[in-house]
Amino acid sequence: MPIKALAPQVVARIAAGEVVERPASVVKELVENSLDAGATRISVEVGGGGVSLIKVTDNGAGIPSPEVELAFERYATSKIGDLDDLESIASLGFRGEALHSITAVAQVDMTTCADGEKAGTHLGLKDGAIAERTTKGRSKGTTVSVLNLFRKIPARLKFLKSVATENSHIANVVSQYALAFPEVKFSLSLDGRMALRTPGSGKLLDSIAEVYGAEIAGNMIEVKSEATTPRITGMVGLPKVSRSGRGYLSFFVNRRWVNSRMLARAVEEAYHGLLMVGRHPVAVINISLPAQDVDANIHPTKSEVKFANERAVFSAVYRAVRQALAEQTPVPHVEAASKPVFSSVVREPASPTYVGAGVDLSHSPPTPATTLPVLRVLGQLDNNYIIAEGPDGLYLIDQHAAHERVLFERIERQRAQREIEVQGLLEPMPLETSPRQEAELWAHYQDLAEFGFAIEPFGGKTFLVRAVPAILNDKDWAGMLRELLDSLSEGDKSNWAEAVTNTMACHSAVRAGQALSDSEMRELVRQLEQAATPHTCPHGRPTMIHLSYSQLKKDFGRT
Repeated sequence: MPIKALAPQVVARIAAGEVVERPASVVKELVENSLDAGATRISVEVGGGGVSLIKVTDNGAGIPSPEVELAFERYATSKIGDLDDLESIASLGFRGEALHSITAVAQVDMTTCADGEKAGTHLGLKDGAIAERTTKGRSKGTTVSVLNLFRKIPARLKFLKSVATENSHIANVVSQYALAFPEVKFSLSLDGRMALRTPGSGKLLDSIAEVYGAEIAGNMIEVKSEATTPRITGMVGLPKVSRSGRGYLSFFVNRRWVNSRMLARAVEEAYHGLLMVGRHPVAVINISLPAQDVDANIHPTKSEVKFANERAVFSAVYRAVRQALAEQTPVPHVEAASKPVFSSVVREPASPTYVGAGVDLSHSPPTPATTLPVLRVLGQLDNNYIIAEGPDGLYLIDQHAAHERVLFERIERQRAQREIEVQGLLEPMPLETSPRQEAELWAHYQDLAEFGFAIEPFGGKTFLVRAVPAILNDKDWAGMLRELLDSLSEGDKSNWAEAVTNTMACHSAVRAGQALSDSEMRELVRQLEQAATPHTCPHGRPTMIHLSYSQLKKDFGRT
């Protein structure tokens, strides 16, 4: 095939693939345009996960009527003018690619009105070309509607996830900018449901309360560096509201939302010694520094930046977060268990019901293969490990991992037999969710009944929980649900049922650092002996280390 120049439509479609990865990418570009226009109110409406409709309305400066068509030309922008401007980018957008790229993959309607104009200008575009231009009445600001996204790109549509997943990504984008711009009133509607509404008070804590809920907001502390360059501000969570993933780490560089492993590492190192392994902090960190000291022009989505002095930024973030924690965080301590934690020791919950009760269970469940010998418990080490003796040596058993394995298999077995024990709550309890969590719960709240949860929508981002699995009755089931929803919004949903089982087992299991009585240790070991897969926890980590007699003799020089 001879070399030839690509047609403009092909070039536009290729460029759009870099800028518009999914519906959330469109929302990000349009919200950034609104913020650059000085908007103090931004409304986002979404239908069908952003494929059917994305509508962003603001009260910003608007686009003067003579410039409306130019706004959709590639590399047309009002934010930079020459090479020198690239060295000191102050706006969120600057390339002039977003609107042009969106029109290449969707139908776009825009109505805009600039200050001093008597009426607004409406422009409709199809297949990247202007289809209509009319005059419409509206106040100052801009409304952009994106319809039928990827309609002519079946391959891209095929790789989009479920509506709930795409809604979750969109909710995350709007939530991040609500945290970056607390003085702006944001609202987000997902398929007619109000998922987020911030007050625009200018107080970061108010935005955190709307995005993450009152529990997290009530456990945030202010971060403020003494240095002026780079200047670090924001808020971080106390260790008790830590999360299982990094989805609650938000970083803004000159108010631009960025992803940065370096910044995440700086914050997590500041929490060293305060969090359990596998737990991550909640943090909203703003980094302000001269525009010439940071390069935002290194990625098509502008989601990454490069610092002129990365070490100085790392150090400033670490010191600011560490200082805030040192002033607020008490010395952590571990409390011994106040009651038995295993089912054969603890009393049964009052009058449990069963999911699927009435199913014929006359046959006995298959007995799991015994791959672990009978063990004799000797004691507990560091409130973390059970020391046991077997026919061929010593066993060190991780109590949390072992209990996770036992509970995982129990839940799986009860679910297969439709015999999950359910504990009704004395009164319905409200469950407050973040916008991303709400999107996932709307998709799965009925499916969770299979595991013993009775959940129903209550309004806004709140759901009512009427019953929980009996295994979680005296546990933090609300925290378990939020962690599950976070993991579903961030990861693969191909086996969501296994994710539910894993999370239930983890939250129900005895904790590391928890003192156990002799009877509790013996009961846990007995249950582990009966497990089908006793040597690993559901996450694949080992539950025990075996030191054989022959190995001990060898190590002590007795062979």
